[in-house]
Amino acid sequence: MNLINIKNIKISFISIVIVAITGINFSCSQPISEENNNEQYSGKHAKYVFYFIGDGMGLTQINSAENYQAALKGKIGVKRLSISKLSTQGYITTYAQDRYITGSAAAATSLATGYKTTIATISMDGKRQKKLKTMAEMAKDKGMKVGIISTVDIDHATPACFYAHQPTRNMFFDISLDLVNSNFDFFAGGNFRYLTGERNNKTINLIDLAEQKGYKYINTKQEFNKLSKKSGKVIAIGPVLAEGNALRYSIDQTAEDINLADFTSKAIELLDNKNGFFMMIEGGKIDWACHANDAATTIHEVIDFDNAVKVALKFYNKHPKQTLIVVVSDHETGGMTLGFAGMGYESSLQKLKYQKVSFEEFTKTINNLKKNKTKPTFDEILKLIKDNFGLGDKEKGLELTKLEKKQIHNAYLESFSKSKKQMTEETYLLYGGYEPISLAATRILDHKVGIAWTTYAHTGTPVPVHAQGVGEQIFKGYYDNTDVAKKIMAVMGVGL
Repeated sequence: MNLINIKNIKISFISIVIVAITGINFSCSQPISEENNNEQYSGKHAKYVFYFIGDGMGLTQINSAENYQAALKGKIGVKRLSISKLSTQGYITTYAQDRYITGSAAAATSLATGYKTTIATISMDGKRQKKLKTMAEMAKDKGMKVGIISTVDIDHATPACFYAHQPTRNMFFDISLDLVNSNFDFFAGGNFRYLTGERNNKTINLIDLAEQKGYKYINTKQEFNKLSKKSGKVIAIGPVLAEGNALRYSIDQTAEDINLADFTSKAIELLDNKNGFFMMIEGGKIDWACHANDAATTIHEVIDFDNAVKVALKFYNKHPKQTLIVVVSDHETGGMTLGFAGMGYESSLQKLKYQKVSFEEFTKTINNLKKNKTKPTFDEILKLIKDNFGLGDKEKGLELTKLEKKQIHNAYLESFSKSKKQMTEETYLLYGGYEPISLAATRILDHKVGIAWTTYAHTGTPVPVHAQGVGEQIFKGYYDNTDVAKKIMAVMGVGL
């Protein structure tokens, strides 16, 4: 036996003695962490809680937006978002109960209830038998007012996990019925996925049912601006909707739209009361833009989301000793990275300003051309791409190479092929199920500015959490997504 082994035996013996006397566990596999002992929080409770969830928003999505804003001013570095200026930062793991790379329903269930569950499950246990109470429901029971806001349809997975309990996220109508029966005070953003459905051989109209339950349903900007504390319970839908009954992408919005910051401001106005409020605000289309690998649209969504955080910070500055703001992501989407092999060490994110529309809006343009009897020429497609993305414009530093023109031409042939083709492994890797010309255009622009993607799906990388306000100190460190919920519950004075 060598000297090293003898020393190890002595150390182990001493550790055993200390454990026996004090009960302290030195096991390396289960490190003790104050951050994870949520029940030990003994500080004052927050009266106002803002819970921001950037769906699909990893560290690169945040950093890309900061890099873009700095690059627009001709600077190398970052112009920090309000999210990054929050006083406390941490990281969380995101895995689901039955899969390492999570989905939005499983992740949002963890963030809303403090429990792991299985893929596609909405705030129920992994076997889909037991309902899991959410922090929003706990807040309502405590007498706080509750608001749920999202840029996607209001019955989508993430918002649903705060008010609904269903075996699968695809049960949109059942989820919407849970919304109407929740008695929460404010819902806003995208519309219901389906406005009518059949139950017990009867047709149910959700708007009618919501009004019977005491909700005021509005979907115009004029009605929205008139909302006040006297309005009672409200379902406020964006006046201009896009695919999936979601709000339009920020890059596509005009003065007609109501953006996420507007909805957040109105929620504060309606929900502020002596018992306080809990508010969940989701930037849901960050995820959708990342699925499509559209960097410019992603960055605009992150900035739009950050503008809503600014609204919460403005409120916090008036009530710093009563307010908690938490900003987190459910998972990262797309495997977005700052760096592309074809650019080496170079990047120029300021050129993303030449993209004028989202992939979704450009796809509409292409699809309208497909409806015409006359097939557009390749040169006409190149002009469309130049007008909407700047690609092919030498003065903008976006001249197309032979390889890039070939990539667009291949997408053109795929898009305007007369025969309907089944998706192959090759076409999926090239276009991910999206419109080929739209995908090719955004990908080429992304590569030219130095951004790349690894997937059209989610990734399993840890994501950041930021916090400021009452109890902010317990959000430091590296922990699981279920702990985010437990920490917020502890600070609110509710919990498991």
